[in-house]
Amino acid sequence: MRGIVAVACSGGRDSLALLHATATAARGQGLDVVALHIHHGLLPEADAWFDHVESMCRRWAAEGLPVRFIGHRLTARPRRGESVEAWARDARYAALATMAREAGAGLVLLGHHRRDQAETFLLQALRGGGVAGLSAMPSRIERDGLVWQRPWLDVPRAHIEQYVRQCGLDSVDDPSNTDPRFARNRLREAVWPVLVEAFPDAEVALAASARWAQQAAQVLDEVAAADLATCAVGERLDIAAWSRLGEARRINALRAWLRERRGEPATAALVERLRTELIGTGPACWAWAGGELRRYRGRLSFGQAVAAVAPSREPTLAIRRAGRYRLPGWGGAVHATRVDEGGVPLAWLAHLDLRERQGGEQFQAGFSRPARSLKKQYQAAGVPEWDRGGPLLFSGGQLVFVPGLGIDARVVGLPGQAQMMLAWEAANVTEG
Repeated sequence: MRGIVAVACSGGRDSLALLHATATAARGQGLDVVALHIHHGLLPEADAWFDHVESMCRRWAAEGLPVRFIGHRLTARPRRGESVEAWARDARYAALATMAREAGAGLVLLGHHRRDQAETFLLQALRGGGVAGLSAMPSRIERDGLVWQRPWLDVPRAHIEQYVRQCGLDSVDDPSNTDPRFARNRLREAVWPVLVEAFPDAEVALAASARWAQQAAQVLDEVAAADLATCAVGERLDIAAWSRLGEARRINALRAWLRERRGEPATAALVERLRTELIGTGPACWAWAGGELRRYRGRLSFGQAVAAVAPSREPTLAIRRAGRYRLPGWGGAVHATRVDEGGVPLAWLAHLDLRERQGGEQFQAGFSRPARSLKKQYQAAGVPEWDRGGPLLFSGGQLVFVPGLGIDARVVGLPGQAQMMLAWEAANVTEG
């Protein structure tokens, strides 16, 4: 079975040269090369570029190179106010990953070179990027079940230009590469020529700095992993243990913990706010990434934000069979599951009254325990304020179920009775 290597090819000089060089090296090696081309639909020249890369692949295949073309046209468009650069990058990588997997390739090659790396380092520095940002582009990374590799990241641009001339490659020119609205283009057109004139070795030095930053970032990740091993408890952060770290290590560990929660870096503003506010007493919340960071009983956790409750709440509910019973007015749903023991007799659930907490309600957590106020039961069970939402379920005036606490022991069924276990699921902010 022949191996498959994918090359992302826009038709520009660098990616076309990489595609040709890869296909040439693959000939006779039992490898097939697939050219992955993305039609962004943002410029009128996009159709011509699509056709050009496809025709080049056909011509090279006719000459005996093991290469074939796969193209994809993006139909979505950036949202209003969204960065076109960021949208195009994210959409491109998502499409490339899908195309590579469908083609059976486990390796995707990208045509970035040393000048690109130096530019990325400079841009990150000008944006105030930390060590992770200054690391610029990795030469190899595993993501989305694929290996992404930049084999020319240490190759100067001049060598690629020489290869293009020697092989007579006909590349396309993207007019957006000179659009001054984009930061990288301003750097290339206005800054880079002056910089190189003053510092001829700027490209080499900046690319080397990116490699140093990559090594430093790796060390910081290892330190964070060691620190989190002592101050993370499951999915939560033990604030007392975290606070005993030195300040720099606290910030580093916090960044790593936040990144693990969402798979993306937190903003510097959020990290700074948590640095100054996290050490404290009492419950607290911070909105983040469509959810909430929550401090409760000395632990920091992340959860989905609870949807705002609709003004009109359902007053009653009838449960006659297992299932999910949506209650939009209360901001969630009740789950009913058939059980053999420990549940509520089905007869109790035919007509339920849904009520807010009024104060004075008594809940019995177990057969041998006394009934106590909901406030004391919540405190004993360690249920924070944000997990106490949802309706109290009553049947015939008797409290049956409390979100966060469960079924009142006084209504638990006897063996042989048809019973249901109940659970409350709060809707998150994305649920309609």
